Formats: sequence, C-alpha cells, structure tokens
Amino acid sequence: MSLDKNDYQEPVCPFDTSQWKSGPRVDPIPVGRVLEKLDECYSRSDYAAAVRLADHWIEEAKAGNDLRGEFAVRNELMGVFRKTGQRDKAIENASVCLQLIDRMEMNGSATHGTALVNAATVYKAFGMPERSLELFEQAAQIYGRELPDDDYRLAGLYNNMSVTLCDLGHFEDAAACQEKALDILSRIADSEAEQAVSWLNLADILDAQKGTEAAEEEVRLCCEKAVELLDSPTLPRDGSYAFFCEKCAPVLEYYGFFLAAEELAQRAKDIYDRS
Repeated sequence: MSLDKNDYQEPVCPFDTSQWKSGPRVDPIPVGRVLEKLDECYSRSDYAAAVRLADHWIEEAKAGNDLRGEFAVRNELMGVFRKTGQRDKAIENASVCLQLIDRMEMNGSATHGTALVNAATVYKAFGMPERSLELFEQAAQIYGRELPDDDYRLAGLYNNMSVTLCDLGHFEDAAACQEKALDILSRIADSEAEQAVSWLNLADILDAQKGTEAAEEEVRLCCEKAVELLDSPTLPRDGSYAFFCEKCAPVLEYYGFFLAAEELAQRAKDIYDRS
C-alpha cells in the first residue's frame, strides 16, 4: 500500500508556532518528488533503482532530522524488499517505521494505521501470519476510528487481512473481509483492477475452504469476474495496470484460464517495453 500525501503530511495551522520551538533544526526532504520518482521505478519494475533512490533519501532525511521524510520513504522501501523477497531488510524497515511513529507521537493516527498495514503485509509475505494478523487487527481499530467507511485504505486493509486469515485457516472470516473490500471498492471510481485482485483472492479462499472440486463453479465465476474487470476499457494501460496484470495472470493460469492469463502477461510486457 503506497502512501498518499495525507499519510506523510499532517495539516498545519498557519498560526501554529510550534515549529519554532527549541529543538534540532529540521531540513525536510522533498517527499512528494521522491515518491513520484519511486513510482517511475515501479512502472519499469526497476526495484534496484528504487532501493538506491530510497537509500539516498533516507540518509538525507536522517542528516536533516526529518523523521516524517524518513518514515515516508521507509514505508515504500519495506514494500520494495517484500516484492523482491529480501526478508531481513523488509522486516527491518517495518520495525523502524513503527518506531518512527512513536518518535513522531502519531500513535492512533491514520498514518499509524497505514504503517501497520504495510508491516503486516511484510510479515505475511515471510511466513509469520500470527504477527501479521495482530498488526492488521490494530490497523482495523485505528482505521475504524479515523477513516470514512468508503476509504480506499480500508479496502486495502480488508483485502490483505483476508489473505492472512486464509493462511491461518479462518476461512469464513477471510471471505467476510474480502466481501467488505469488494463492497468498498465498488463505490470507488477506477478501482476495477483492485476489484479483480479481490475476486481472485476470494477464489483462493473458496478453493482452500471447500476443496477444488466442490468450489469449482464458484471459483470459475470469481475468475470470470476478474477477467471482465481487467478488460474494462476505462482502465489506463500504465505501469500500475501492468503490475495488476502480472499479479493476476498466475492465479488465472492456476485455475485453468490459460488464454486470459497469457493475454494479461503480454499486456504487462508490452507496457514495460514501452517504458
């Protein structure tokens, strides 16, 4: 889950003089531009370049006592290490992000919730579902207080939490989380690709819960819905779309949708070749 501006920049009253209180001088890094550059790296699947860029700006943030800047970049970096399978570095950045929340006195904020979701996703990816679920549950409490019930971040929480619940064998709870995610996403414009992922997650849950033969018809319907959503003509064929195509293609292939999987993989390749 990437951060948006509201996740790294809190509202500031123009008459608030707290920034001039005594303390270390803060030289903030240009977080918005750094995140834009990281997005460019992601669009090319150039994760090595993303790490180099992130490492540079983390050092700049440390030198400038910019806790918020370091926090924002580390949130991105833990995702990069998760995607590239670098367990220790991903967990290290997750841990530091949560420590920075304490140092910035932002416990209980929506930003704290986002950090918890990202950290939980890291722990899930590296085979620690119990720790992952603990963090997801903390994030759910925060998001329930801090976010409207149609917020995209809430859908992301339920989507990821359902996968962890499935890993732990809590299939009914996992399906309920996935249905909550789909309900929220259905009310958000241009979320077809995210909805496709949710439908395929639901297919995995049903398959694990009921067995391949018993769940065959429900799984087929989930896969057909995912393909329909990814074929939406309104979806921009950009780096983000390529990422979702790559994410969905292997799942569709596993469930026997070979042509659809091949088409999505080709779409992703064409987009990356143009980048």
